Amino acid sequence: MKPTKIHEQVADAYTEAVTTPGTCCCGGGNPKGVLAKVAGYDAEELATLPENAVDNSFGCGNPLAFSDVETGQAVLDLGSGAGIDVILAAKRVGSTGRVIGVDMTDAMIERGRANIEAAGLANVDLRKGMIEELPVDGNSVDWVISNCVINLSPDKPRVFAEIARVLKPGGRMRVSDLVVEDLPDAVRENRRLYGSCISGAISEKEYVAGLRAAGLIDVEVRERITYDVEHLRGLVLSEADMGSELEAMVESLAGKVHSAIFVARKPGA
Repeated sequence: MKPTKIHEQVADAYTEAVTTPGTCCCGGGNPKGVLAKVAGYDAEELATLPENAVDNSFGCGNPLAFSDVETGQAVLDLGSGAGIDVILAAKRVGSTGRVIGVDMTDAMIERGRANIEAAGLANVDLRKGMIEELPVDGNSVDWVISNCVINLSPDKPRVFAEIARVLKPGGRMRVSDLVVEDLPDAVRENRRLYGSCISGAISEKEYVAGLRAAGLIDVEVRERITYDVEHLRGLVLSEADMGSELEAMVESLAGKVHSAIFVARKPGA
């Protein structure tokens, strides 16, 4: 699959975010590491991770929280970034399990591999690729996880179909993502807000319908957090770009942006 203009813009934004202090993606307005600490991660878990993995986490929730990932299983992380979730998953599955991380951004792959090496893990495989066309065999993983990434895809039905393809029969997904309601056209067209995980997001109803259309079952929303103005400022803005137009746009989104945990299962054993 050839990257679209949106893919290239997202890759550029996350490359800048991971290499330049103070730049923005999901959670770019927060001091380094704060986002991971307020997104549902256990403080004791974070203390066991390389500092760089925590500092460069751009997620909106913890997709492994309260999951049933077990020793010996295979886990796939869509948009693995700097590696916080693949490292946590690798610790859960142990030496007899395996974890695959897929990311389309070279800088993130490089950062993730360095963090995995620093964590001393040998059961993680990071692969460059797009979540609409995963470099992963069909029927090969027990779990698909993802943290605030699918909203960035311009072709979400294809992502949902890929999740269904790679899961083993009976395999499960647990995804943390942003969903939105009734966004104005000006927000939809704002490149900065797309990179901040807002403009490309769909509604919770569309998300659930998309997973079911891909053939997944037992689709549920397990958790939901509605973002107020302060949440949104932290998600989008940094001190360098508190322009009045963007500030007003962000304020208008209060109550329309939500972080949610989606779970589903592939039919079968």
